[in-house]
Amino acid sequence: MPYVRIQVTDEGVSEHQKAELIKGATDLLVDVLNKEPATTFVVIEEVPLENWGIAGVPVTEFRARKKTGT
Repeated sequence: MPYVRIQVTDEGVSEHQKAELIKGATDLLVDVLNKEPATTFVVIEEVPLENWGIAGVPVTEFRARKKTGT
């Protein structure tokens, strides 16, 4: 009984995109591990942007540095 947890920032992931993620993750487990879709669980969690960090800094700061090249 596979369980897949997908975390994304809460920046407007559409219902269609979420459905595609669920289908894609399920299909991958079916194709690679021969798992049953009916017993494959996929959970998508939207994390507030202020709770997401990269390289030791909040993602907003990371993105700002990347834009300025610093």
